[in-house]
Amino acid sequence: MSECQQSDEVLWIAVQNSDDKAFNTLYNRYWKKLYATVLHYINDAEIAERVVQDVFVVLWKRRAHLTIESFAKYIHATARYHVFKEVKAKKKTLVEYTDSYLLYDDAATQNSGELKLSYHDFQNQISSYLSPLPKRCKEIFWLSRMENLSNDEIAERFCISKRSVENQITIALKHIRSSNLDIASIALAIALITFT
Repeated sequence: MSECQQSDEVLWIAVQNSDDKAFNTLYNRYWKKLYATVLHYINDAEIAERVVQDVFVVLWKRRAHLTIESFAKYIHATARYHVFKEVKAKKKTLVEYTDSYLLYDDAATQNSGELKLSYHDFQNQISSYLSPLPKRCKEIFWLSRMENLSNDEIAERFCISKRSVENQITIALKHIRSSNLDIASIALAIALITFT
């Protein structure tokens, strides 16, 4: 029986014994699926390719220490974890960039007190636009977009599913888009959130 016809489990046992041909077979079997999934979430081909490569590099390096019952489930869970890390790092980089920008460019652009007042005015404006929504929906949107909590953190705080959090955020965003609030203003205010 050729390696291409062998089960994931048989191939994984060979990989644990440093069989690089078996590893290549698993790589070829799962690379396209993982890449498509990662690309869907990250929306950047180059980064998606790097993330998938990282998944397989880590898998190879840790092969002797991993006990894997279902290779397909394990590799997809690992890919989701790497996507989460990438998204989190991207958010952190944006915040660090914004912090640096504010540190170096603040004096040249405007008075910091004026910026804080503008931001607080914007917060009040957002609050008024969200007022017709249910209380929980407003709270979830606020925690997500204004306090930068992840969907998992919000779900844990309210003891609800992550899907419920995503649905509530979608409802709030649709409501904001249907009103006359300038979306560019929202993006700018959220980018400046670390200032307050």
